[in-house]
Amino acid sequence: MASVKALMGKKLGMTRVFSEDGSSLPVTVLEVGPCVVLQKKTKEKEGYNALQLGFGMKPLSRLNRPMRGHVEKAGLDSGFRYIREVPVDNPEDFQVGQELSLKDVDLGQLVDIIGTSKGKGYAGTVKRHGFSRGPMGHGSKHHRAVGSSGMSAYPSKVIKGKKMPGRLGGARETVKNSLIIDVRPGENLLLVKGGVVGAVNQMVLINFK
Repeated sequence: MASVKALMGKKLGMTRVFSEDGSSLPVTVLEVGPCVVLQKKTKEKEGYNALQLGFGMKPLSRLNRPMRGHVEKAGLDSGFRYIREVPVDNPEDFQVGQELSLKDVDLGQLVDIIGTSKGKGYAGTVKRHGFSRGPMGHGSKHHRAVGSSGMSAYPSKVIKGKKMPGRLGGARETVKNSLIIDVRPGENLLLVKGGVVGAVNQMVLINFK
């Protein structure tokens, strides 16, 4: 799409569509854009070419003074919930205040979708890494415990990176090569095949290839 390499959106949920041969396809519905150009960054001034985009309206009264001044400098009368930078080849092809949407996206295109996975709190090794459990008899006393994790005399420590209990989820993840099944620019909807990381109503970044 033009020279914009990414747009912001929101995950709305999952449903299914039927292909021409009648097969059922699971799809994730994304509300993508419109994203508004807040600032242009050039290689001469900032050292790289990019656009600063805003997504999700937010009243000016809810912004702090620096952000309010930044939005007003762009000539806009509303703030944004999410602001991200996306790379472009030539920032001069765009205007501050311009709205970017799905009008140039093609069916069958592959996209990478970046989101934050659902946080699941502190988890053990069975849930977090898929470890097998121990015997479930009462005398076992080793049902879902980690078991031995360190060495003996040498090097007498737990090796860094070993799979152990810890925080599960709540991390930035990328779903690569998602296939675009349907594009509805009038409704700002994008349907991609399969699942997308994250919870419903969570912001995602769609990278176009």
